Order: sequence, then C-alpha cells, then structure tokens
Amino acid sequence: MNIAIVGCGFVADYYLSTLFLHPDLNLVGVTDKNKKRIEKFSTHHSLPSYSSLEELLADSKVEIVLNLTNPRNHYEVSKACLNAGKHVYSEKPIAMTIDQSKELVALAESKSLHISSAPCSALGESAQTVWKAIRNNEIGSVRLVYAEMDDGLIHKMSYEKWLSESGMPWPYKDEFEVGCTLEHAGYYLNWLTAFFGPAERVVAFSSCLIPNKQTDCELAPADSPDFSLACIKFKSGIVARLTCSIIAPHDHRLTVVGDDGVISLHDCWHYDSPVYIQKLTRSPVRRTVRLDSQKKKYPMVRKTPKFKEQGAARMDFCRGVAEMVAAIRENRRSRIEADISLHNNELAIAIQNALETGTSYELTTTFEPVAPMDWAK
Repeated sequence: MNIAIVGCGFVADYYLSTLFLHPDLNLVGVTDKNKKRIEKFSTHHSLPSYSSLEELLADSKVEIVLNLTNPRNHYEVSKACLNAGKHVYSEKPIAMTIDQSKELVALAESKSLHISSAPCSALGESAQTVWKAIRNNEIGSVRLVYAEMDDGLIHKMSYEKWLSESGMPWPYKDEFEVGCTLEHAGYYLNWLTAFFGPAERVVAFSSCLIPNKQTDCELAPADSPDFSLACIKFKSGIVARLTCSIIAPHDHRLTVVGDDGVISLHDCWHYDSPVYIQKLTRSPVRRTVRLDSQKKKYPMVRKTPKFKEQGAARMDFCRGVAEMVAAIRENRRSRIEADISLHNNELAIAIQNALETGTSYELTTTFEPVAPMDWAK
C-alpha cells in the first residue's frame, strides 16, 4: 500500500529505520512545511518529495498519510488528509484537545477511512508477552498495575546536540511546550487499555516543576506539565497508577500485581525487554505470604526482529502503520482502531490538563476490545 510522510523532522528517521521490515509499505514521497528539511531528509534517504502538502494530497497514488508533524499541527494536517480521501496514521496525540480528536474520528468514519494514532508499543513482543501471561492467569486475577514513564532531568542534558540519523535536531522547544504527558504517557496507556479494556475514570495531578528549562528562547506556554501522576480505574475493576515526568530518574518499569504473584518488565521502549514472573509463596511456620526471591523469565511470544536502536528506544515505529494496512486489506478492526486511539488520547489529555488541580475525570469515550497479535495467541 502506498504511503507518504508529512513532517521530515526528528521522529521521521525512526520510521525510516524500520520501514524495511514491512515490504507491504511502499513510501512514495515525503514533504514538510520547511523546504530545507524536505531536501535534507529526502536526499539522505534517496526519497521522492512533494513541494507541499497540497501536492501530496493531489497525488492519487497516496493511500495512507503518516502525519509526523508537530503535535499542534496534527489536527489541521490530519483533517486535510481525511478530506482528501486519505487514511491517516498520526503521531501522538491525534489532536491537542478531545473535541478536535473526536471531530477527526467522526470525519474519518463519515468517509469510511481509517485514522489511528501512535504509539504502537502495545504491538511489540514484550507487551504481547505480558498480555499472554495475564491471559494465561500466571499470577491469578490482576488487581493493580504500576507503570513508570520517567525520563530523567532532560533540561540538564545536552539536548541541543541531539540529532537524528539524517541530521534533524531534537525539537526541544516543542517537546517542552507540549509537555511530557502528551508526548510519552501513551507508551503505557495503549498497553493498559489493550490488556484491561476501556477506563471509566482517572484521578490525576500534573505540575510544571521546572518553569525555565531553556535560556535561548521563551516557552509558550511556560507551564506545560513536566510531571504527572494518574490513578486510572478500568471498567474491568483493575486500577493502574501511571507516573510521567522529565524530572525523576529514568524509569520505564511495569509491575502487574495479581492474587498469586507479580509480572514485571524493565522498559516498555524495548520490544525485547524480558518479562519476569514472581510467584507468591506461603510460610506455614511464620504464617506469612511473600514473593519468591527468584524472578523467573517468562517465554517471549516470539523473537524480536532485528532493527537499529533509536536513541534510548528499540521499537518498530512502522508496526502501527503495517497493522492499519493489514486491517484495511482484511476488512477487520485494527488493533489500534480509531476508537482505541481516541480513548487513549482522552486519557492523556485528562492527565495533562489536571494542572495543580487533582482532577477526577469521567471518560466520555469507550471502545470494543481487540485481540492480541496472531503470533502471540
């Protein structure tokens, strides 16, 4: 299926790094609002280019558009693509507000088009392995989940020098202004909703702890949260605690607590991160219950395909696009269908917007659960 990319910035190289794993994805061209970026990116990767979004949308060969623009441009670009009759796979979030997100999903449905949003980390081998262990009742009924998405003191790092493969700088101003929750919370939100179904309520708190992260320019807004904490209640009864920050030391762990033990994983950004199980043991003498001192590695559902590491991540960014293509061809629901992406987006926005308020938010969206990947059943 023919795809095209809008947005040739930092993240676009991540998609190009795993495109070779998906021969069904035929990249017919790229474009960007910055002419220099188009030239640099297309030259580095030897790709055709379009001079503008309008030229790309006028090309009848293009079937799916990858919207890799800045989050604040997602709504406008995706709307134009849908109106031009193109399916859309968007970087996170779908849009910066829930009303705009709902509008895009409704527009796609009215035109019988697909729209999905990154991240696709729930389709990775580690996530699918955790999900299989849960389905196989390895730790009994799940009660509680701790998910950590902390990335360290980013503002103290040499982020001005971070470059992608084609030499694109990390968009630190945009990252700080959009905020770490909208940028990163989705990496675990799409795991949690895949495993446990739709959420019904989230109680959240967010805060901007470091208001002056830069010295070379003013941030607008200056108070986008760099820390958030959420407790999510799922309709299934399970509760999850999610932390997200660019303040606390790097920590991407997942801990799933069940009646009979614990499932744990070190990093959701690594598709090959090992999954461990610790069973509960009972001491008849002391009449206590404790976790077994030995973690046992749970068999991975399959070996992770080889691809280049992208910074701190080992993820296949094109897997979500490939899943959309498979769903279109097989006339089935995608595992990251529009309603799922919308629900995850609503969760992220609710957490982001709980700025210093400790807000309790009732979810207005839901979705039909999907099956695990065929190779993980």
